[in-house]
Amino acid sequence: MQAVTPDLRQLRYFIAVAEEKHFGRAAARLSMTQPPLSQAIRALEDTLGVELFARTKRSVELTQVGADLLPEVRRLLASAEGLRPLAQGLARGEAGVLSLAFVSTADYGLLPHLLRDFGARHPRVRLQLAEATSDVQIDELVAGRVDAGLVIAPLPPRHLAQLSWLPIARESLVIAMSSEIAARVDKHPAEDWRDAPVSLRDVADVPLVIFPRRFAPGFYDIIMDCYGVAGLTPRIGQEAIQMQTIVSLVSAGMGVALVPQSLRNLRRTGVVYRPLRESVPAIETGLVWRTGEVSPVLAGFIDIVRAYVANLAASGASERTGPKSKPQSKPKSKPQAQPASTSSAKPVSIRARRR
Repeated sequence: MQAVTPDLRQLRYFIAVAEEKHFGRAAARLSMTQPPLSQAIRALEDTLGVELFARTKRSVELTQVGADLLPEVRRLLASAEGLRPLAQGLARGEAGVLSLAFVSTADYGLLPHLLRDFGARHPRVRLQLAEATSDVQIDELVAGRVDAGLVIAPLPPRHLAQLSWLPIARESLVIAMSSEIAARVDKHPAEDWRDAPVSLRDVADVPLVIFPRRFAPGFYDIIMDCYGVAGLTPRIGQEAIQMQTIVSLVSAGMGVALVPQSLRNLRRTGVVYRPLRESVPAIETGLVWRTGEVSPVLAGFIDIVRAYVANLAASGASERTGPKSKPQSKPKSKPQAQPASTSSAKPVSIRARRR
């Protein structure tokens, strides 16, 4: 036999009688007559299989079961009444869950800015963050296990038709080396090391610490090309997946590494970051998501990313042209998401995913 569940109307009637302690006053409060109210309360008691009220000719009192049940009924009704605003908030992207993956390099540059801006705009959205290499992110996206990812271009050709791509930031590579190696290759005072360029030829005999190619083929090939343009073949030393580990190995004197310049923010004892004298291509990080599967919450995050890109572009233009005597605000057009391309156009729980 299928169990009968009390409806919200009966629960409202129960609260009214419990608070008024009188069927007549409760009926007036509910804008109804007393007989239907009495019948509804009796039906509720029959459904629950307990007596909620002790009735006499002159009074109505809650039984112990009724008194214990009253707070729970109030909580249930409050939750039910919150369904409509919750549903509307979900539809507007003001509430819900966003599952976002990111490469470790993003954690030292653009990710904190994006999370701060998104949290300020959408404080009721719960973020599920996962640090993962670009290849793992793409697999997770295609499988539908994450909503979006911050990855390093280019994307694998086999998934281009399924994914949309929004370029965010381009940054140069710098070389990370131990302070001992920095002292050997350059005689600048230590305080000048930060901005003194160094040539790859100066460290050609030092092992290269790098990640395995399968985790980020495009990024790996850019690093190899830097050596190739300089007429060098790197001597691969240790391999590691995460940038933090690579920098730790550099700190231990196990080699040098080519890393995005945002990793300067990862301050590690004994590690010096130096610009390269050679001309090197920029590393591009962008947002990728499944084409045609944009939830309201994800749409809100994409808007935050677009605003961040627009601010970067405005800052770059300001640096190129210099300050104006009377700056005037002009409407900015939104950067548009691009179909994924193989070419480079450009309360929170965190877990790491890797292979």
